[in-house]
Amino acid sequence: MPWPPDLARLLTLRVWHAMWLQRIHTKIAALQEREAEQEHGQKERPQEPDWIVELGIGKGRPPTEVHVGGCYAGGKRRRPVPRNEARRLLTSGVRACTHCKPDAQLRILY
Repeated sequence: MPWPPDLARLLTLRVWHAMWLQRIHTKIAALQEREAEQEHGQKERPQEPDWIVELGIGKGRPPTEVHVGGCYAGGKRRRPVPRNEARRLLTSGVRACTHCKPDAQLRILY
């Protein structure tokens, strides 16, 4: 690379490169911080429940359907339930999800 012959332009180049190097360092630090936050979020994410019950609309929000914890059809109005509660709900007439089939996993025969 042909360098400028005078000191003033060389000093200007040094400042310009230092400025870009600082921008690069700032961007690297921001990306490293974001990756660290994502890793922390993955580690601290609450464990998925084994069973969930989908809740209805209205007074008391009655249970409408029982799902396996990771079921994609679980809906937005739901709450986690323990295994014995899921079994009790299914045997009391609450519908089992046709996608994840919690009744089969809980070995409930109708």
